[in-house]
Amino acid sequence: MKFIKHLFLSITAFTVLTSLMNLNSITVKADTSELSTIPVIALGTSLKSKQRQQTIKVLTQFLHGANYQETNTTGKDLVKYLNPAGNNFTINSKVWSSAMLQKTKNHGVQVQIIPYHGKNNITTTTEDQYANAALTAGIQNCKIYITSAVPIDGSNALAGVYKACKEQGTNLNQKQIDAAQDEINTLSSINNQNKGENNYSDSQLNKAIAEAKKDMSSQKSNVSNDQIKAIINNQLSNNHLDNAINNDQRNAIFKLLENVRDSGSLNSDFKFQASQLVGQINKKAHKLVNNNKSNTLPTNFNFLRL
Repeated sequence: MKFIKHLFLSITAFTVLTSLMNLNSITVKADTSELSTIPVIALGTSLKSKQRQQTIKVLTQFLHGANYQETNTTGKDLVKYLNPAGNNFTINSKVWSSAMLQKTKNHGVQVQIIPYHGKNNITTTTEDQYANAALTAGIQNCKIYITSAVPIDGSNALAGVYKACKEQGTNLNQKQIDAAQDEINTLSSINNQNKGENNYSDSQLNKAIAEAKKDMSSQKSNVSNDQIKAIINNQLSNNHLDNAINNDQRNAIFKLLENVRDSGSLNSDFKFQASQLVGQINKKAHKLVNNNKSNTLPTNFNFLRL
């Protein structure tokens, strides 16, 4: 009996030691509201070996040697997550953008685009657009880091984040993902149409969208089309975008918020997450203002009014 007992204890100790040695390769099963100490990096499969290693170095610089888990974002993932939203990817589609998902405690969704070799290769999609879309997709309380080894528009970078969520045990609703991708496309298009215009900034628009979502969440899925339109008009006015956003753009914003409602995004945690995002946009805006106090601001710089 003593031999059997010692054998059992030895096997148990070996199992625990083996688990600890392989900690960075396990999948952490956790709800989005919990803290995970093991971030997930989703690497585009089109990266060459050196690009892959440099991408890992870029994304993990904030971990200070902590463990992380790797997964790959493939053309198959683009088909799975993005084609239902109207894209036409194939399993052979190239994937360059990469992302790291790190869960936090009750701080909302925070997004940072990290330069690759000192250059921001995400040419179109902004941090605020990513954060708003992630909120719609059902992602909560996490830091998201995004980079790319080659210049791309960035509209598909969240596919890696969706994959990372799955690796950490969170299965997102496809309807919400579809609404999120529609949102990224719509906001990117409006931002591109208004580049260089007075009384407009991407942060103003994304703050208006986040605040509109917060207002909608008070009534959840019961919010009517007329109420959504009233909320849009109110938030565009509050964010000084009345003269910057034309009727076609207002209609596009209405459609994306209608999709948010119909996707089921407006759950019990949505209002808090939206409030956090509004605060983060404001914080970044005021920080940028403070950093530019001694400089002349461009005519389309409107952060002071946010």
